Amino acid sequence: MTRGRRREHYQWNMDIFGVPKVRAEAELLHAIVLLFQRLGITSSDVGIRVSSRKVLQAVLNMYSIPDHLFTQVCVIVDKLGKMTREEIEKELVSTGLSSEAVQGIIDVLSIKSLSKLEEVLGSDVEAVADLKKLFSFAEQYGYADWICFDASVAFDREGKLRAICGGGRYDRLLSTFGSEDIPACGFGFGDAVIVELLKEKGLLPDMSRQIDDIVFPLDEELEGPASSIASSLRKKGRSVELVEDKRLKWVFKHAERINASRLILVGNSEWERGMVRVKVLSTREEFEVKTSELE
Repeated sequence: MTRGRRREHYQWNMDIFGVPKVRAEAELLHAIVLLFQRLGITSSDVGIRVSSRKVLQAVLNMYSIPDHLFTQVCVIVDKLGKMTREEIEKELVSTGLSSEAVQGIIDVLSIKSLSKLEEVLGSDVEAVADLKKLFSFAEQYGYADWICFDASVAFDREGKLRAICGGGRYDRLLSTFGSEDIPACGFGFGDAVIVELLKEKGLLPDMSRQIDDIVFPLDEELEGPASSIASSLRKKGRSVELVEDKRLKWVFKHAERINASRLILVGNSEWERGMVRVKVLSTREEFEVKTSELE
């Protein structure tokens, strides 16, 4: 395991179906930015790289490269930043591309400015028009300073961490599963890297558990009454953990470990009298309370 990678993680996915225009991407980017802002992260901490595979298609068209090579070229150029330029060039040449086409592809994909891209490809190219529209939306939504034209991953500005999230358009996905294609785009956002960034920035909130009461039956036959006590307290707005099949010593340690307020013991002699034993953990005070008066 490396930093920002775990065997198990939680993932947030957001997808929009049926919208073929870049308004969908603009909405998804806005959702990502809103999450960052609500976590206290700023555009100086995190940036979102935006591009379009239509850019690559436009470059392939410039050099009359056949369509069937598109996927293969995509796989190779996705390694930009992970492999040296020489290694990328070698792999592209191995697909049958001319050295002129290889240089053209890498040069265009190295562009970091939308205006420069427009100079190279022309303003009438669909990829350029889509990107200009998206960046116009970004201005109107108010997150233009979060995005830049580049590859297609979200990253921390210092470059110390793996990609925080990633996404794209997959208009032809559904047909691979036997359905009709529907315009679609979305992103996946895991918790592992963002937690590392929040730790680094001192923004990770205190997520310690807060349990008001632990209810513990001292005998197996009292599990039903203990359930009744737990249910009654929960209805009154208390946060209650019902513990069974443990030793009393373990329960006391567990109550202290999770900073519970009270320990409520359901014992035979007390229950027969309509009572339970309550221990206030902060003061060590212990007393009996009628079940009907337990708050």
